[in-house]
Amino acid sequence: MVQWNDLNQESKNRWEAIAEFWDDYMGDESNRFHRELIKPYTEELLQIEPSHEVLDIACGNGNFSRRLSELGAKVTAFDYSSKMIERAKLRTKEKYNIRYTVIDATDSTALLELGKGKFDRAVANMALMDISDLSPLVRSLHELIKDDGTVVFSIPHPCFQTPKMRKIQETEDLNGELVTRSSIQTFDYLTPEPYQAIGIRGQSVPHFMFHRSLTFYFNLFFSSGFILDGYIEPSFNKETNDGKFDWYDIPAVCIFRFRKV
Repeated sequence: MVQWNDLNQESKNRWEAIAEFWDDYMGDESNRFHRELIKPYTEELLQIEPSHEVLDIACGNGNFSRRLSELGAKVTAFDYSSKMIERAKLRTKEKYNIRYTVIDATDSTALLELGKGKFDRAVANMALMDISDLSPLVRSLHELIKDDGTVVFSIPHPCFQTPKMRKIQETEDLNGELVTRSSIQTFDYLTPEPYQAIGIRGQSVPHFMFHRSLTFYFNLFFSSGFILDGYIEPSFNKETNDGKFDWYDIPAVCIFRFRKV
């Protein structure tokens, strides 16, 4: 049986292979998913103030790092893909107060070198599900974050986006009216499982994702000295419903805020 930690290097290799493709696709503004579901609600939970020092975990091409800087924060951003960091630097103008660096989130020694008690906030946008071992990161965050500081992160909703999940759309004639309903068929929610996924159509190789239940995330942060004090399950605006399957009444993601105590 393959251990999750054994997949870390292969996971990194695959992100190196697709980094430029993802950067080209996301661009400076990212996609609708991030613009409508992730960005506004993450900002709401973060409550950034101009004096804040913020750690952007698995920052990708730096889209949100630059937004944090625009809000007045001093940002340290890292990713384990050197190609992603190269692209982030190319997209970042001198006006942004951002330090980019290459760090593997499973390397607690490298993480702690960023500065114990340095950060007011930490954020990870749609990234923790890509990390094979979260324990070193979360334990390190408790040392990196100031007292009463917060960690905000988003992940695909593990209740509805399980491995092998199926999207279902059914049309039914109800009293002379055609009604279309969307639903989800999920499998093995309670079973932790690594799997391969295509995040953007056309990427050359699938990347690894690591399914974990909500209980796993709660217990990991609770045992590391955090409390949950914010949680949002955003969905797309129904008014934009074009009749195709989309995430209107079923949340595609969930966003957490944990506070250091």
